[in-house]
Amino acid sequence: MIIAPSLLASDFGKFAAEAKRAERAGADWLHLDVMDGHFVPNISFGPDVVRALRSQVKLFFDVHLMCSNPDILLEPFVKAGADQITIHAELGDKTLDLIWRIKALRCKVGLAINPPTVITEVEPFLPHIDLLLVMTVNPGFGGQPFIREALPKIAQAWEWRQRRALGYRIEVDGGINSTTGAECAAMGADTFVSGSNLYSKRNMKQAVRTLRDSVESQRRPSKATPTR
Repeated sequence: MIIAPSLLASDFGKFAAEAKRAERAGADWLHLDVMDGHFVPNISFGPDVVRALRSQVKLFFDVHLMCSNPDILLEPFVKAGADQITIHAELGDKTLDLIWRIKALRCKVGLAINPPTVITEVEPFLPHIDLLLVMTVNPGFGGQPFIREALPKIAQAWEWRQRRALGYRIEVDGGINSTTGAECAAMGADTFVSGSNLYSKRNMKQAVRTLRDSVESQRRPSKATPTR
């Protein structure tokens, strides 16, 4: 199971310190939400932040592009140090081309799906991705409540992975804590983005351990073993 604190919930004035805090706490990945003010009604940060953090921590950088035109951002983020770039299925006809462009940059590729979008929209792309991100809130702002209607999507993604012996990870993001994380794990999720639930805790190491224990306890057995 992968635990990925979301930098969006950290102190924006102390990005380096907050990234190091996540690493010391025992997190596996650092999740970086990139917002353009168009695809979602908010703006976060760009490649320069990733570049500045890359030399500070050894965590796997999971970069989530919530952007209408990610085309121009792929190479800058890879050069800055992204280990994985996730784009959205809601981009429609551009999705497959973007997947191949990310692969051409020798970067892992993720595909995200928003709560209102039907899960079948991602099905054609599953053989080509390293990670499927099922959003459990509507993207754009941190601290939103978990949307339970996302649970059947997670279960469907797990079933497809089993049936086709694919290796993509199933990630969830939005309102993830020890309770909701366990529910997602029972459906088949194996990668957990958590923002406020981790960064708000004074003892982040304990918070990471609590989340990890809760999702491990509900792990759904899988024949296909996702790669890190």
